[in-house]
Amino acid sequence: MRVFNFSPSPSVLPEVVLEQIREDIRDYCGSGMSVMELAPSSSLAREIIEEAERLVRDLLQVPMNYRVIFSEGPVAMHYSAIPLNFLSEHKCADYIVSGHYSNIAYREAKRYGDIAMVRSTAGAEFLALPKVSSETFRPDADYAYLCLNDAVWGTKYSDIPSGITIPLVADMSSCLFSEPVDVSKFAMIFASCEQNLGISGMTLLIIREDMLRRDKEELPTKLSYRKLAMADEMLTTPPIFAIHTAKRILEWLKSLGGLEEVKRQNEKKASLLYDYLDDQPFYNTPVEVRSRSLMNVFFTTGEGALDSKFAEEAARAGLLNLAGLCAKGGLCASIYNAMPYEGVEALVAFMKRFRMANPKWNMGEEPVIEEVVYSPLDL
Repeated sequence: MRVFNFSPSPSVLPEVVLEQIREDIRDYCGSGMSVMELAPSSSLAREIIEEAERLVRDLLQVPMNYRVIFSEGPVAMHYSAIPLNFLSEHKCADYIVSGHYSNIAYREAKRYGDIAMVRSTAGAEFLALPKVSSETFRPDADYAYLCLNDAVWGTKYSDIPSGITIPLVADMSSCLFSEPVDVSKFAMIFASCEQNLGISGMTLLIIREDMLRRDKEELPTKLSYRKLAMADEMLTTPPIFAIHTAKRILEWLKSLGGLEEVKRQNEKKASLLYDYLDDQPFYNTPVEVRSRSLMNVFFTTGEGALDSKFAEEAARAGLLNLAGLCAKGGLCASIYNAMPYEGVEALVAFMKRFRMANPKWNMGEEPVIEEVVYSPLDL
């Protein structure tokens, strides 16, 4: 029996997709070969790549002046590739630091130029998102950068205003394909594929074509977005299995009725959990209401040791990977697209049982539990 996996990365996969992939691993489309054995130059492999791109464009309504690229390698590689590709001679870019991942990207970009932290919520422990407008950024910035959804802190920008003239680059790793998005507001969208689009080891890039002209000849080939776009992902052997998994998930999303329906289902799941959190005193979700994520719900009992006990007992009950990331500890339920509503129902039911089993804490008394020290997130 499968458990309910609340991992922030890699995420749970749809069961119907797992069944399809199991067959594709044994014999893909009657070819007598596994999908993992396909030669990248073969017609079957090219069909996989082309269909995956078509589905990305269809579901997100990607304008024709954008390139869709499936890039092998982790998303963290692009924290360096973005400034290397997009900084001009005066090397000026603006970053909004609103959580764990944007902070890493900002520190990496500072190696390459005049990188300004124009907004930050570090003083508020990243529990509220800074507002964004055209006045936020320097008029001469080569680009502006933000992370739309932070999986560690459970925050998300619900809307990005129109009228921002600086090219906007957005990390959407933990929220892309969870709801519709206006691609035209962004010069580049990038996302790791291990949340809502498959397995680790691949990053999806959606880049406006005018940004590709900023490339520099001295860039390493695998870090050059222009060369990646021109080579049509064939600079080296493309990650066919990862692209195929993404294709199967994109087909599943389309079969649900598209991203409007996906958003409706995600809002229903998130509301169930947030409504319970807001309706009792035992657990606390400190994230500002307007900044709450649909994908990653951060909460805590208020005691590090009790949080640890919660995660351990939940795992024994078949609710896995609820411990929060990084030194902040806490608890986080990642309820990505493939998490069924029944999984969130099971989590809420467990939360009620755990609350009843800890009456002393519930009455305001200190629990006698050894403190747990959380280790930093392994990047």
